[in-house]
Amino acid sequence: MTGAKVLLMMGCPEIPIQTSIALYLSHKLTRLGFDVTVAGTDAATKLLKVSDSDGYYAKKLVSLDKTLEDIIEKRTDFDICFAFMHSDAGMTYATTMSAISQAKMYSIIFGRNAEALAETIEFDCEKLVVMDVHNPVRLKNKVDKVMEEIVK
Repeated sequence: MTGAKVLLMMGCPEIPIQTSIALYLSHKLTRLGFDVTVAGTDAATKLLKVSDSDGYYAKKLVSLDKTLEDIIEKRTDFDICFAFMHSDAGMTYATTMSAISQAKMYSIIFGRNAEALAETIEFDCEKLVVMDVHNPVRLKNKVDKVMEEIVK
């Protein structure tokens, strides 16, 4: 699936591990030959711009609302979507994406209420669930396993 268009969807950046995993995933997928777009809320994209000021890890950084609008209007779509979520708002973005896009969905669910949130997902997706807030290592390991599957 190398060359596939991948969307990383970032909601509210309240939980610290979201930014590090988004940068990690964007960089790894880009190096593997995927066409990666990182879309986020205003606060999430500002954190990424500060963290990766030269755009080394996140080459395409765009507005999440504009990206969803472009998908609805059939101006773009993606093959794979990683939806980051730790709250109902993130769930809403992911649910919307699953309804408007043909992308294979991966829900990256993290934070203190991750397991309860994961249980409420009603759309078809692969779930990567960790109860972590600060330490990204367990989530990174789950992401690495998914990347191995995608590259096959």
